[in-house]
Amino acid sequence: MKNTFHIVTALVLVGATLLCSPAHAQVAVVMAPGASPLSKEQIANIYLGRSAELRPLDLPEGNATRDIFYKKATERDPSQVKATWSRVIFSGKGKIPKEVPDAAAVKKAVAADPKSVGYIEKAAVDGSVKVVLMLE
Repeated sequence: MKNTFHIVTALVLVGATLLCSPAHAQVAVVMAPGASPLSKEQIANIYLGRSAELRPLDLPEGNATRDIFYKKATERDPSQVKATWSRVIFSGKGKIPKEVPDAAAVKKAVAADPKSVGYIEKAAVDGSVKVVLMLE
């Protein structure tokens, strides 16, 4: 009975850890207030260089939110995204997203430019930006 209790406790802790892991974090795609909602397909096209309708902003390479965003929005991991952008730049068909240091910089940039789009953790959303897509 004691061993069963320990096994159940361990399974509950593992499950809680998985639910709280960054892979389950909610990422908000944000723009200036007044922007219209966007689809996941539109965001993927913008962030993979297939569309130039908006100016994408990126968090730094290695940032956990960036990795989660690309996985959820484009279904690609960081190395695949990097390879895609290498091809886009080499072909001359697009410009790599502008990199900003953190969520505060994303919010400031999108609030100042209605043609910019960025992403941040849901918890960082405030009234200075509008959520145009939620990636869960």
